[in-house]
Amino acid sequence: MRLVATDLPEVLLIEPKVFGDERGFFFESWNRNTLAGLGLELDFVQDNHSRSARNVLRGLHYQIQHPQGKLVRVIQGEVFDVAVDLRRSSPTFGRWSGFMLSAENKRMAWIPPGFAHGFCVTSNYAEFLYKTTDYWHPEHERSLRWDDPQLAIPWPLTGEPVLAAKDQAGQFLADAEVYA
Repeated sequence: MRLVATDLPEVLLIEPKVFGDERGFFFESWNRNTLAGLGLELDFVQDNHSRSARNVLRGLHYQIQHPQGKLVRVIQGEVFDVAVDLRRSSPTFGRWSGFMLSAENKRMAWIPPGFAHGFCVTSNYAEFLYKTTDYWHPEHERSLRWDDPQLAIPWPLTGEPVLAAKDQAGQFLADAEVYA
């Protein structure tokens, strides 16, 4: 595996070594020792799997207590994935990084605790997997507005986004609960 820097120092893309031939391909999508050797000591407690259609936008989600780190990847289709730094003490507070994740490029992204996370589907549909470092605590879940002008994220939508009620009711960064 190889780590690739993003616009935010703690948010990383992970490129696995893919072995392919006429039969198909193989790669390790998770290996604790390999990632530890690259400086990522990770312990996951939950795996999640979602399937979404084109223009579904999920996020930007975070847990104000029990913050989750997420190792995310796409196994079918393509998404534009985004992380937003919500650590007030960070020099990159309020900045975001976005990147394409797809079944074709096989890239994964590490979104550390202290960041909001979201994605929009750019293919007909996408299946999205993510491992989390803490359990889901719905009472602590928060959402940032996907269209916050302060963030100005250029989501690659081909129409209006399809949003959950909690994402429609998301907070602007200026009003949101954030980390110290």
